[in-house]
Amino acid sequence: MQLEELGQRICILGPSNSGKSTLAVAIARKLGLTAIHLDQLYHRPGTDWEPRPKDEFVGLHDAAIAGDRWVMDGNYSVCMPQRFERATGLIMLDISMPVSLLRYFRRTWFERGRLGALDGRRDSVKWGMIHHIAVVTPRNRTRNTARFDQTDLPKIRLPSIRAIKDCYRRWDLER
Repeated sequence: MQLEELGQRICILGPSNSGKSTLAVAIARKLGLTAIHLDQLYHRPGTDWEPRPKDEFVGLHDAAIAGDRWVMDGNYSVCMPQRFERATGLIMLDISMPVSLLRYFRRTWFERGRLGALDGRRDSVKWGMIHHIAVVTPRNRTRNTARFDQTDLPKIRLPSIRAIKDCYRRWDLER
């Protein structure tokens, strides 16, 4: 599938630390879209990943999807129906849980200025995030995969790091 076939409002789904934010920025740069990171809408800026109240997050989310040209990374199933309603294409990064955990440790220990991070904060290893990656995400994977499979939107599933890298090359994207 060609990148342009996904349209001008693209949702990127996948487990934590799968590369959603990095891919969103690369696609935004290539197609002239706005990159929207749901983690930044869900969490209060300048905090250690403190969530906003649900209604505030939903309001920010719905305002973001009202735009005409965007690529949005993140799952947040509470807003997925309206996001899919506005989307023109979907990408699912479907990496395994062990790879996701390894990437989490790498990003928190070695990466500075990560795309999609909260402003003014450096990521740190948290037990809650390890639990989310190892326990919650595998449970959510089935639901998110079913939603992805059921939509009639143009879509592409990238089932491994190698498939993601191949997609970068095929679409001529820069990290």
